[in-house]
Amino acid sequence: MSNSKEFGFKISIIGDGGVGKTSLIKKFTKGTFEKDYVKTIGAQFSRYDKEIGRDVINLIFWDIAGQDDFNFLHPLFYKESRAGIIVCSLEENDLGKDSFIHIRNWYNELKKYCSDIPVVLFANKVDLVDENNLNEREIQDIVDEYNFLGYYITSAKTGQGVIDAFNTLIETLYYKFKELSLQK
Repeated sequence: MSNSKEFGFKISIIGDGGVGKTSLIKKFTKGTFEKDYVKTIGAQFSRYDKEIGRDVINLIFWDIAGQDDFNFLHPLFYKESRAGIIVCSLEENDLGKDSFIHIRNWYNELKKYCSDIPVVLFANKVDLVDENNLNEREIQDIVDEYNFLGYYITSAKTGQGVIDAFNTLIETLYYKFKELSLQK
């Protein structure tokens, strides 16, 4: 293990309240899903370690409350984030429509406090809609407009897309910072 390195990354997960941020984190880190909604107060964080090759990646996922009551705390929560995940809901109701419209607001806030960190969009709750009727062009347009790394159609309930989505972002960070560490 003499050639192994350790990397630490803070990833902020943001989006409107009720879109499934906490559930996505739990699905990825613990493999579990709780059907009862519990509002996040302020922020929660979850630790997760992953190995790539012989290197260890220490991750801290900051689950930031989406309700307006906590906006004043956001600058503190974003501090030192290496990446961001914006979550919206695919539900065909007000929550889904509003969360999609608010992607721009979340991105602008993240950019304001974190500058140019990589951002990925998770379009969550695909288990609650007919996937054949999804307008992925609309999602891709936002990804292109803001130069996100990409988007993933996810379901915290079924696990669809969750592992791939998180792993892609983690690997992007790892290879970027591994390359930087080799240049030193």
